[in-house]
Amino acid sequence: MPAPAAAAAPAAEKSGHAVTSPFVGTFYRTPAPDQPSFVEVGSVVKKGQVLCIIEAMKLMNEIEADVAGRVAEILVENGQPVEFGQTLFRIEPV
Repeated sequence: MPAPAAAAAPAAEKSGHAVTSPFVGTFYRTPAPDQPSFVEVGSVVKKGQVLCIIEAMKLMNEIEADVAGRVAEILVENGQPVEFGQTLFRIEPV
């Protein structure tokens, strides 16, 4: 029985605000292939700042930070398919 409790501990350590996908689509970290990423781990972001793009049904949808803080984690790779409600970023308060 102790093994499952130990396995659950790392998930409990996750902190910060989760930014989730409002769409099923494809995740892009950059506005165009030859452009730099919107944000990197460690970037300080403002509420309303664009974090990424989700392409859904041939439309590019900008996903904005809904809180201010520092990007602690980027949980999706560029070009990866994402699901509705999937966590994309974790933002910690500064």
